[in-house]
Amino acid sequence: MTFVVTENCIKCKYTDCVEVCPVDCFHEGPNFLVIDPDECIDCSLCEPECPARAIFSEDDLPDDQRHFLELNAELAREWPVITEKKVPADDADEWDGKPDKLQYLER
Repeated sequence: MTFVVTENCIKCKYTDCVEVCPVDCFHEGPNFLVIDPDECIDCSLCEPECPARAIFSEDDLPDDQRHFLELNAELAREWPVITEKKVPADDADEWDGKPDKLQYLER
């Protein structure tokens, strides 16, 4: 099993989760983070650290977010690993909780 970064991370991209990951399984894109399912050890440390509540266990993934499981795997193969917390975007709080953000995902 793995943990999955879902839609609410898009344009928020808080990186609090990155600092607690013991295996460096987070990858960073322009405005989104993903978890490499092959590296994730299911430790659950990242989930409570996400201010946007955008990280879910694969078993608890909401039905409307299931496609993010494959998207995390795909983008983890393309994007570089991130291991240190960074300052979020200036407007991250404004984007937190907005629906239908997949259209804004930058690859």
